[in-house]
Amino acid sequence: MPGENDLLELMHAVMHQVRSRQLRGVGDGSHDIAPMEGKVLGFFSRHPGATQSELVAHTGRDKGQIARLIAGLKDKGLLEAQADSQDGRVTRLHLSAQAQAMHLDVQRQRQKLSALAVAGMSAGQKQQLRELLQLMQNNLQQLP
Repeated sequence: MPGENDLLELMHAVMHQVRSRQLRGVGDGSHDIAPMEGKVLGFFSRHPGATQSELVAHTGRDKGQIARLIAGLKDKGLLEAQADSQDGRVTRLHLSAQAQAMHLDVQRQRQKLSALAVAGMSAGQKQQLRELLQLMQNNLQQLP
């Protein structure tokens, strides 16, 4: 069978299953957000006080698309904007308390899914998998 030994195809299939399971958990009605909105909230959870421009640089997405996403998240009460203390022209974005609670719930779901995905693996196998995936990521980052 062609592609049987294609590691990228296997990784794609695994990530498709992960995303499908994540969307089922998020799509249970408790969180009314789209997948890209979840990614934006995840970014500001990891980088509190970051700017819209920093998100654009991180994602490589169109400025207009990011502006619409941020406006929508602010309208939903999930993102809060504050003027920078040094430069009032710069707006810093933070998760609201509601978004922080939502993010913690999503993280708990993610940890459960991660544990299920590696069930049956020894600690050594998990470490080896982590190291090999990191090596693949580093190899790809070195490409021009």
